[in-house]
Amino acid sequence: MIRRASWCSLALGAMAAAGLATAADWPQFRGPSATGVGSGAKPPVHWDAAKGTNIVWKAEIPGLSVSSPIVWGDRVYVTTAISSDPSQKIRTGQYGDTDSANDRSPHQWKVMALDRLTGKVLWQQTAHEGVPKTKRHPKSSQASPSPTTNGSVVVAYFGSEGLYAYSSAGKLLWRKDLGIQNAGWFFAPDSEWGVGSSPVIYKNSVIVLCDRQKDSFIAAFDLKDGREIWRTARAELPTWGTPTVVEGKDRAEVVTNGSKAIRGYDADTGKELWTLGPNSEIACTTPVAGQGLIFVTAGYPPVQPIYAIKIGSAGNLTLPAGKSSSDAVAWSAQRGGVYLPSPIVYGDQFYTLSNSGILTAYDAKAGNRVYQQRLQGDSFVASPVAAAGNLYLASEDGDVFVVKAGPQFELVAKNPVGEPILATPAWADDLLIVRGASHLFAIAERERQP
Repeated sequence: MIRRASWCSLALGAMAAAGLATAADWPQFRGPSATGVGSGAKPPVHWDAAKGTNIVWKAEIPGLSVSSPIVWGDRVYVTTAISSDPSQKIRTGQYGDTDSANDRSPHQWKVMALDRLTGKVLWQQTAHEGVPKTKRHPKSSQASPSPTTNGSVVVAYFGSEGLYAYSSAGKLLWRKDLGIQNAGWFFAPDSEWGVGSSPVIYKNSVIVLCDRQKDSFIAAFDLKDGREIWRTARAELPTWGTPTVVEGKDRAEVVTNGSKAIRGYDADTGKELWTLGPNSEIACTTPVAGQGLIFVTAGYPPVQPIYAIKIGSAGNLTLPAGKSSSDAVAWSAQRGGVYLPSPIVYGDQFYTLSNSGILTAYDAKAGNRVYQQRLQGDSFVASPVAAAGNLYLASEDGDVFVVKAGPQFELVAKNPVGEPILATPAWADDLLIVRGASHLFAIAERERQP
């Protein structure tokens, strides 16, 4: 079912055709520079999917996928993997199982473009067909990395099934086989969990992090033809966090959350700039920059750190024993890091959200804890996003909590979508795009629906 809105899309289409970013664009996982912060002047605060309240449109997306939607101009892009076994599900909730979901049925890996204003499918392409080359985690999918775009080229990464680039019109431009991406539990290599790191675009290249059981690496490929620009080997265990490109005064650095070390690389050459440890043995979150700092956290015990790293640092940043700060690290903590939802910096606060729904706010510059509050949700995987003074926190139960940003906790609303949410929502100006287990929802306040 698709509910239509009569929005004018001429300006959006012109900007997209020119390859120019607008304030409404959300070009990668967690949006511009992975900040998670939208630009909407009046984004939605209250809605109800079952009643249709403030739901602009709702579009069914086939298959299983926890990848997040992205937006450019008048297009919303999503990926999915469609199993030929209709009994396949994503197992939600909190559990500690390490076994894989061993679905060996033939799959189709798809890239889809939808009209941002109506939800109509504009094109869909099958990138690959066949039996998955690796297994997946029960809470994950065969299409977990989010796509990325610069308005002209759309890049989708499907792990062992390859890296694919399409034009905005849906034409395949190139594909790359990056080998078997065996990402799983380091104690038991047979427990394959699938990839989770999303590609990111920097200038005329797309950067991909491939941390696996052996021969991990990070590499940049030319957007035009897929030619490899640089590749840097990583002595790393499997990880699932997306790299973040941080623009500094004199350089751009690619920050990666690694199990053995957190690292920064020169975005133009791939040269390692700095390294920092210790870190959790399982790293899943994406670094985020704000207030002149790069924040990295991980939540697998016993080391569950939070680091606030100064942009432009170099060398070995590991702190001396007993120290929590240095010339390169503004502040740190060895407890309090979170496992799956990536953190967010909004205003003067740095926020983390645990899998169990504990929201913690810190003074971003100083590191002192401002408050800690548990939300009434069973499990959280999606990362927080923010806009217009509010945080948006999506639970696996299918609810999105709206919390007022600032030094005091205030719950503004709790909004049901009606199906589990594992993907991180996306912003398109005043429009909130939420991906549930089966549908994509476009949500806006009624007065913002001309």
